[in-house]
Amino acid sequence: MERINRKLVLFAVIFIFLILVPVSVNKYYNYLLEAVSTDDKTQIFVIRPGEPTAEIAQKLEKANLVKNALAFRLLVSQMGVAKNIQAGDFRLSASMSSREIAQLLTHGAIDVWVTLPEGLRVEEQAQIIENNLNFGANESFVFDKNEYIKVAKEGYMFPDTYLIPKDATAQDVAAKLEETFSAKVDDELLEQGEKNNLSADDVVILASLLEREAKTNEEKPIIAGIILNRLNAGVALQIDATVQYAKGYGTAQNTWWPTVTVDDYQSIKSVYNTYLFVGLPPKPIANPGLESIKAAANPVQTGFFYYMHDREGKIHYAQTSDEHQHNIDEYL
Repeated sequence: MERINRKLVLFAVIFIFLILVPVSVNKYYNYLLEAVSTDDKTQIFVIRPGEPTAEIAQKLEKANLVKNALAFRLLVSQMGVAKNIQAGDFRLSASMSSREIAQLLTHGAIDVWVTLPEGLRVEEQAQIIENNLNFGANESFVFDKNEYIKVAKEGYMFPDTYLIPKDATAQDVAAKLEETFSAKVDDELLEQGEKNNLSADDVVILASLLEREAKTNEEKPIIAGIILNRLNAGVALQIDATVQYAKGYGTAQNTWWPTVTVDDYQSIKSVYNTYLFVGLPPKPIANPGLESIKAAANPVQTGFFYYMHDREGKIHYAQTSDEHQHNIDEYL
C-alpha cells in the first residue's frame, strides 16, 4: 500500500512539472503578451538607429505599451523579426497586443531615421535619402532625388541625423536641412569671418573646403589659416577637392569625388578649379559640419602657405614652395 502511495505521489509530481507547470507558464506568458489596457489613445514611440531589441523592449514597458519587456523580447525572437525592426517613430497605443506592436515595428514607421555625414555634396545626400525612404513597405514614398538636387542649397544642407516623414517631398527635406543649419549655425558665428574680410557665405565656402581637405578637427583651423594666407597673397588656392567637385561623378571609380590628375589642373575648365582661378570657389563644394564652420570663422594665424598629407594621413606644413616640394619628395 505504501509503495502504491509513493507511486501516486511520484506520478502527481511528474504530472505537475511536465503538464501543469508548462501549461501555467504558457498561459502566463500569453497573458503578458496581451494589451496593457483598452485605452486606444496613441503615443509616439521612437526607435533610434542601431538600438538593441533589449533596450526597445525596456522602453516599451516603461511607456506602458507592453506588460513585460522580457516577454516581448521572447516574442520578437519567436517571430524572427528582430532584424526587421525599423528605426523611426511609430504611433502605438496600450490597446495593442505585443504581437501587434512587434509587427508594426517592422513596417509602420511614421518617420524614418536618415544620417547625412559631413562633407557630402547634395547629389550624395539625395541618394542616401532615397535609399532610406524608398523601402518596400513605404507606399507613401514621393521623394524625388533629382528635384532635391535642384532645390537643395549646397553648403547649407546641414549634416546630421534626421527623422524624415515617409511621405516627405524633396522640398520638405531641403527645407528641414536648411532650417537645421539656421538653428545650429548662428549669425554671430558667421559674422566672425568679417575680421578676415570673409562674408558669411565665404565662411561657408571655406568650411566646405576644410571638410573635404582636413583629416581631423585639429587640422581645420590651421588649414583655414593657410587658405587665408593664400587668399591675402592673391595666389591660387590649388585645392584638389575643388577640381573633384568640378569633375563631377567619376564612373570609373563610382564616386562623386574621383581622383585628380596633374592634367586635370589645366584641362578642367571650371570656375571651381582653384588651380586656374584665384580666390574661393563661387559656392560651397560640399555641406560642412559645425567644426569646419567654426574653423573657417576663426582660422589660426600661421606662417604656412602649403600643406599635404602623407600615405598614413599625417599632415605636413610648409612655408615655401621648396619646403613643400621637399615634403612631397620625402613623404609621398
